[in-house]
Amino acid sequence: MWPRISTRSAVGDALGGWPPPVLDPAGPYADPLAMLSWVLFAIAALVLLVVVAALWVALFGSARRKGRLGGTRAIWIGGVAFPAVVLSALLVWGLSLTGSLTAPIRGDEMRVKVTGEMWWWRIAYLGRDGQAVLHDANELHIPVGQPVVLELESADVIHSFWVPRLSGKLDMIPGRTNMMRIQADEPGVFGGQCAEYCGGPHALMGFVVVAHEPEDFARLMAARTAGARPPLPAHPDLARGAQLFQTAGCAACHRIAGTGANGIAGPDLSFLGTRQTLGAGILPNNRGTLMGWIGNSQAIKPGNRMPPYSMLSSDDLRALAVYLEAQR
Repeated sequence: MWPRISTRSAVGDALGGWPPPVLDPAGPYADPLAMLSWVLFAIAALVLLVVVAALWVALFGSARRKGRLGGTRAIWIGGVAFPAVVLSALLVWGLSLTGSLTAPIRGDEMRVKVTGEMWWWRIAYLGRDGQAVLHDANELHIPVGQPVVLELESADVIHSFWVPRLSGKLDMIPGRTNMMRIQADEPGVFGGQCAEYCGGPHALMGFVVVAHEPEDFARLMAARTAGARPPLPAHPDLARGAQLFQTAGCAACHRIAGTGANGIAGPDLSFLGTRQTLGAGILPNNRGTLMGWIGNSQAIKPGNRMPPYSMLSSDDLRALAVYLEAQR
């Protein structure tokens, strides 16, 4: 009997509800965009009211009012002067409001390299020398109250990195590196999404950003970069799962730090047991969803690059899931 697979995920929860994430900023790089959005909504509502009022006059107004509405003066004021003044003022104010988003990088901020892949996210935490000190996938951890500089790249086609509550979106273009900042002013889980159509299951290319209190973040990074893997818990399926990971071909595409699995074609699985989601933000991380993903990810996310493993029995899938759950 196959386990029941829930489709609720941290990304879905973080991107749902009211107000929408883009209008509910949780950091200084999202605040200006939320303000700009509200002003644009207000101007759009005002323009709509003016247009509806003009339509009412055109349909039901007196001949005198209709004549004034269609006169040369009204056209010059409403059709030329008003848009020119409002749009120019909006452009200047909008550029000044969002200037912090493009301020020069200081060089002392925490840096993370994020590479967009079809259809997941490769994460590398960088040291002071710019070299990767820790690898992960589809989940980004940051400290609260500190700006984090992201080096955005693409391994294949154009993607776009967007966490609505933490910053605006920025394209990830093959052959170049774009820089952006994010910052969370409160702990929590913030949903993100690829915001540029990249083919196939683009709509299922999500991720989460987890913001920790600085001391908790420091402990997490220290534990993960220590090099020594924690001992695996006692479970009868662990040894079998570890063997299957090697013999079924998983290790050819995936890496697990501290083991012989060093594949780089697919997401790094070193900390899979602690992740909020599976499949790049589309499933909650639990044993049932993990078994279903390993068995036939194509039925869940059609077009992704992981083949189905229909040759594995339910006992095999459970053993693999137990082994991967232990990766922390």
